[in-house]
Order: sequence, then C-alpha cells, then structure tokens
Amino acid sequence: MNDTKLKLELEQIKPFLNAAQPITFVPLSKEACYAEIARKLKPWRYFKLGKKQKIEIREYLQKRTGYSRSQLTRLIGQYRQKKWIGKRAYQRHRFSARYTREDILLLARTDECHQTLSGAATKKLLERAYHVFNDEAYERLSTISIAHIYNVRKTRLYQEKRRHFTVTTHSTVPIGERRKPTPNGQPGYLRIDTVHQGDQDGIKGVYHINAVDEVTQMEMVFAVEKISENCLIPMLEMLIETFSFQIKSIHADNGSEYINYRVAQLLQKLLIELTKSRARHSNDNALAECKNGAIVRKWLGYQHIPQRFAPALNQFYRDYLNPYINYHRPCFFPVTDIDKHGKTKKRYPYEAMMTPYEKFCSLPNVEQYLKPAVSLAILDVQAKHMTDLQAAEQLQLARQKLFKHIFKQI
Repeated sequence: MNDTKLKLELEQIKPFLNAAQPITFVPLSKEACYAEIARKLKPWRYFKLGKKQKIEIREYLQKRTGYSRSQLTRLIGQYRQKKWIGKRAYQRHRFSARYTREDILLLARTDECHQTLSGAATKKLLERAYHVFNDEAYERLSTISIAHIYNVRKTRLYQEKRRHFTVTTHSTVPIGERRKPTPNGQPGYLRIDTVHQGDQDGIKGVYHINAVDEVTQMEMVFAVEKISENCLIPMLEMLIETFSFQIKSIHADNGSEYINYRVAQLLQKLLIELTKSRARHSNDNALAECKNGAIVRKWLGYQHIPQRFAPALNQFYRDYLNPYINYHRPCFFPVTDIDKHGKTKKRYPYEAMMTPYEKFCSLPNVEQYLKPAVSLAILDVQAKHMTDLQAAEQLQLARQKLFKHIFKQI
C-alpha cells in the first residue's frame, strides 16, 4: 500500500491499524523513513499526547517504516532533542591554511627558475626576495620553515605546476673490463659461471662453479656451499691451481660473485686479467652457459642438493667428473671459414672432434703453456690410465654412490 497521499487524523489511527493488518506498505529508503517520522510527529503533537495514543502512533510508524521498537525510540528521541532526524556529516578538523594558492604557485615558479635547490637555499632566496628586494609577494613565504618547503613541494597544486624529472644516471663498476676476450689460439682464457642446484622450502642448495677454457674446452667443476667471498675465494684459488696450464684471463658475466673487489684483488695478485660480458651481447659467455647444460645439469640434474654436501661433490668432481670430461669426452671444435667478401662462418666438422686434452696437445709449442711442475708425460699417463668406457663406467658408479649417500641423509 502507498499512503503518501493518505491523511490520517489522530482518532483514525487505531481503526486504520485494525483494518490494515493484512496490508503491506511500500518500503521506503532510509532518508524517506526519517522524513516520514518527522512529518507525522509534528502535526500530531506527539510529545503532548497520552501514553495510549503514543503507543498507537508508534505502532503505525513501526508498520510504515519497518523499524524495530528500539530503533524508533532512538529516532523519536533525536527529534525531540534536535528537531530533526538523520545523520550529520562528520566535520573533520582542519587547520587554517597559512600559505595561499598564490604562495604555492610562487614557490613553484621560484624552484623552476633556480632548478629546485635544497630547502635551506630556497628559504634563503625567499627571505632575500622580501627583505633585500622588497617584493611584497614573498611576505608570507619569507617566514616559511625549511621542513615545510618540502611539504609544500609534495602538494598536488605544486606537482601540477612544477614537475621535476631526474635522468637515471649510469653507474659504472670499475672492476673488470667489459669486452670479449681474444685468446688468439692460446690456452689459459677461462669462461666461468655459477650454477645453482635449486631451492627447497626456502633453503638454498649447493652452487657449482664451472670454468671452461675457450680454446681447448678443458673444464673444471667445483662446488661451494655459498657464493659468499669466504667460500668463493678459496675455491677460485683451487680452481686456478687445478688447471695444468697458466691462466691468463677469466671472463664472467656481471654477477657480483665474480665482479667484486676481493676477486679482482686475488686475480691481480696472480697476474690474471678479469673481463666481463658486454651489454646486449649474450654470446660473450655462451661457452660456459653451454657447458652448464651439457655437463653440470646432465650429470647432476635439477633436484635440490643441500649445501652441506659440497665437500662430497668436490671429491666426486676431482676424482671422477673432471678427469672424464677432459681426457675421455670428445667435443666439437669450430673451424672458421672466410669467404671472398670477408664474411666469417664457423662450422663444426667431424674431423675436428677430439677430447679437450687432445686439442691441447695439438697446439703448436704446447710445452710453453704448461706450469713448471707439469709435463706432457705426466698428463699422458693420466689420460691413458684407463679407456673411455672404463672412465664412463667408473663415473656412473661414483655418481650412483654419491646420490645414494646424499638422498639417504636428506
């Protein structure tokens, strides 16, 4: 039922309620309910009526608005006290603005002309503008504090007027030269990279250090618990000592485990050059990346290995994996062809396939690259100590024992 045009007298309320029991009123919004209560209370002089008549009016208003008895009591009490019903908007306390719109725009103009100086320097400029040059527009700004200058600079009006952009400056790290090494057919130019053996439950696994000679592809793999300086520096010293020839250069990507002052100091002491990959030249360290997949991932996989097993991995590398990949595993070696237009093209013929040690022995005057305590006779004994098949079988058996030992203790 819609009773917006229905005008009831005070005496007609009770008969109307008795007759309107099965009637359902049209629901009203909250604001309309407030207005309906106030509109009925005033003409009926609710607060001067007796108790019975008040009860009849309350029953009518409850039926009309759908409010409960307690809700209606609170609203009638509000009308009696304030002569209106509803919610008053919260008036948040605001401090009076000391600096006007014109002051903020003037500060933005001053900063734009002076290239946004520091807060202290800007305050001095504002004081000079008013006291020295008698500019009345700076009267209020001349008393601004240094801290509040930065607050004004953050306001929306200031930002709309004055936008200051700083160009990203290129930070150079003075460690290592950013270029591709040029071995010129000589051994001793290593490509080095780090391989992480996965995380498990937020715990880091062991790290593999993979170093490959660019010319001969002779390779040494070691493991460290962490790539911190305390773990990496001794491992680099051992790695350099393990190669049978003199190391002249080490090339790495831009990882901080190699491009840092401790590593640079170590290599400088050993008279070893340090170079790093160039920007937008992904092939600079491609040899090490290729060996990461062909050697480390192929033999160690991707499963998490806890850091505490780094010594066991190093023993496996030193006794089985490193001798196998250097003396018994054949590799392709590139042959560079130059056409009549001077364009170079690399191809990998089957005839050029050999083990890294065979490639090392094929270099002219190879004895000059060896370390003083190493000779070809000693290396030949190690290379021919067993056949390729025996070395592979021994490596497979050692890997099975290693994995059994690791996963038994996990």
